[in-house]
Amino acid sequence: MRPYPVILSLLCLGALALLIAPTSLLAGPTAPPSEPMTFESEEQEVRYQKLIRELRCTVCQNQNLIESNAPLANDLRRQISLMIRDGAESEEIVDYMVARYGDFVLFRPPMNATTYLLWFGPIAMLVIGLSALGMILYRRRNQVGAGDLSEEEQERLRRLLGDGDGGKA
Repeated sequence: MRPYPVILSLLCLGALALLIAPTSLLAGPTAPPSEPMTFESEEQEVRYQKLIRELRCTVCQNQNLIESNAPLANDLRRQISLMIRDGAESEEIVDYMVARYGDFVLFRPPMNATTYLLWFGPIAMLVIGLSALGMILYRRRNQVGAGDLSEEEQERLRRLLGDGDGGKA
């Protein structure tokens, strides 16, 4: 008996699994399993929504607090809602989170000495890359240069041009 049908069916099954697996990733963020937050005013609710969209979950890969299902994100959402209900300003809440978790909790970190590389690194890499490309192209142009033709090449050129009669044959 040949093992080819078994191997082929296993390969097809594996390919099918690889095709189906990414569809769960495309579903998008799910609602976090937490109790609904209630506020005294619409303004408090708006501030809460803005803050949980601007602050990053510190245990997730690049997700804000509204997208994250991590237990820490649930705790942070609860902490933010409590601080808002207690009358804390948005800046106070952000300062509290930064003091506790560092600048990583912010999606837009401040520009300071520790984040200069983050802000200016991509621009510096682009300038360095374009400069290197320019130097390589400049050197290559100088190396290629137009050299003198050999006797054989000059003779071929004369034949192609028709021996000095203006290119008319």
